[in-house]
Amino acid sequence: MEAFLASAGFDKGPWVAVTFAMGIAAWFGLNHAWQWMLLLISALAMGLGAMTLWAGKVERTALRMAIMTAALAFAVGMGTVWLKSSLVGTEPIARPVSTTLVGRVLERIDQPSRDRIRLVLATRMPKELEEGLDAIKVRVNVPYSDARPEFSEGAVLRLKARLMPPMPPMLPGGYDFARTAWFNGLSATGSVQGDITVLEDAETTDVLASLQRRISQHVRDRLGGSPGSIAAALASGDRGAIAETDEAAMRDAGLTHLLSISGLHVSAVIAAAYLIAIRLLALWPWLALRIRLPILAAAFAALAGISYTLLTGAQVPTIRSCVGAVLVLLALAVGREPLSLRMVAFAAGLILLLWPEALVGPSFQMSFAAVIAIVALHTSQTVRSFLAPREESPVAWSARRGMMLLVTGFVIEIALMPIVLYHFHRAGLYGAFANVIAIPLTTFISMPLIALALLLDVVGLGAPIWWLAGKSLELLLVLAHFTANQPGSVKLLPHMTGWTFALFILGGLWIGLWKGRVRLAGCVPIALAMILLMQTSVPDVLVSGDGRHVGITGEGQRLLVLRDTKSSFTRDNLLELAGMDGEPLPLAQWPDARCSRDFCTLKLQRGGREWHLLMARSQSQIAERALAAACDRADIVIADRYLPRSCQPIWLKADRRLLDSTGGLSLNLATQTIASVADNQGEHGWWKTRGRQ
Repeated sequence: MEAFLASAGFDKGPWVAVTFAMGIAAWFGLNHAWQWMLLLISALAMGLGAMTLWAGKVERTALRMAIMTAALAFAVGMGTVWLKSSLVGTEPIARPVSTTLVGRVLERIDQPSRDRIRLVLATRMPKELEEGLDAIKVRVNVPYSDARPEFSEGAVLRLKARLMPPMPPMLPGGYDFARTAWFNGLSATGSVQGDITVLEDAETTDVLASLQRRISQHVRDRLGGSPGSIAAALASGDRGAIAETDEAAMRDAGLTHLLSISGLHVSAVIAAAYLIAIRLLALWPWLALRIRLPILAAAFAALAGISYTLLTGAQVPTIRSCVGAVLVLLALAVGREPLSLRMVAFAAGLILLLWPEALVGPSFQMSFAAVIAIVALHTSQTVRSFLAPREESPVAWSARRGMMLLVTGFVIEIALMPIVLYHFHRAGLYGAFANVIAIPLTTFISMPLIALALLLDVVGLGAPIWWLAGKSLELLLVLAHFTANQPGSVKLLPHMTGWTFALFILGGLWIGLWKGRVRLAGCVPIALAMILLMQTSVPDVLVSGDGRHVGITGEGQRLLVLRDTKSSFTRDNLLELAGMDGEPLPLAQWPDARCSRDFCTLKLQRGGREWHLLMARSQSQIAERALAAACDRADIVIADRYLPRSCQPIWLKADRRLLDSTGGLSLNLATQTIASVADNQGEHGWWKTRGRQ
């Protein structure tokens, strides 16, 4: 083991961050407190065992330290997220309620493309819930036509709202907003009903939030349409005005990362500030002879990066990118290697120490997977030799770097593919090609033009530059729509299992963190994950957590749904988890289904037998004897209400009584297996409270 660690380039720093993250992941992945405690004690015992077993044996120092630090980091990771969940986790309200609230605005989020603004309010628990003294935080949607400038941070408002507890995943594998709300301190979400009264104007204006909105509005005024919305996102982090069609095209083209302020944008700002500062400072000989200019330029660049991060909302992904970029600046300033896995590990460890819940989100996973892939690729000896300086023409120099950019794009796409498929169930397959054009276009043309136009607007001379910026962003949108519309541009996949995803991550980390031929061993878990992924079957029946929405696959090219819905959230969830695209087809229009006002029945051929489904469509009272007879003939009964005990289908009764405890269901009839939302929730606070509602 000692020889293996020495030959494989073992570096404690990255592996400490990995085991720290593994402790956090284990807490989220396991369901019960006794499991968390058992793992915590086991990790501590392993570390103490390594310390005592090999005490004084100098020849085994590396292995001993590896086991001790890994075990301790794992225990600290699990303890950190468990402690934060206990300290900041906020229980949801007990049930949906319509009430009048008086609250202070904590945050205002403008979303004109969705015809609304969002207000986060600090208020009291509604008196209808008989807990009117508890302070809570709620988020409400306000129609954009009713929005007023007075609804700003610090103002006190009175309004009537329909509030609901934060939603758990609609289906197994869906987005868990209840978990996000738990860590963000949100007890309820809802929508405003009626007028809003301003009881107290904001005493002090939130300078950063106000400046962000002013810049966003100014950019949209100077540059209309979709280019203006994207320019506003690049300048201020405000994505609320981007049209859904453009956002979908950017997503399917693999260019969504350009819309959210991330490492690319922060790095571009910091790099530009560093280069400009060091060039200008070098013009002052007196200063250049007395102060190390890289240190001073790094300070200016760090200030620019931090200012840009604050201006664009200081969201966790942006803070994470800023931390990483500032660490690179520090390395440059002191003459250290800026592109190293140890730097990446330090940034990841710092973020996870402050926001351990970020680990299970796609933003953290995608950004660090991309950075690890870039660092691992560009620190390899092969790439270093390929990019080493040599006597060559400018054309050859550009060709080599252009080829390297394309290779880097492919490596990033491969690294991100499992993460994108796991979280979003779809991935753009041509993102590497699109990014070869889109990243330089955005970084070296669009963003500098927007910054220059804003600067020239101070003296009223920005119009020509805005025109150029608009043309560059139009080109970006043309590229996005062209790429997204190509045949086979998007890969759809039903929900990937957690174990399959873990194998992909393990293999990727193994390839990225080791050196030499031992890296190839990471291909084993990746190959196993690929086999499991290819064997992932599409669920036959999807049932939402409230029982109102049912999706049925395998009957033609379209998803059959029990109820037609105008909710894009519901429709997208059903399509994504079914691994399908297009418009769903209501069961009432399917020739093989029989639907009345109250029920739909359907026969499915799966696993060599015929399945009879009975699904409720209304809340009307049904004669119990007739309902019991219908249930006796059905294999599966699904209803959004409580059914009497006399209703006993052959295999499954998914009524409100069952769904209240399981959440949404995914049924595979061929294997007769059932997956539920509750399978991965257990005693975590955001789900444990569900049983008391």
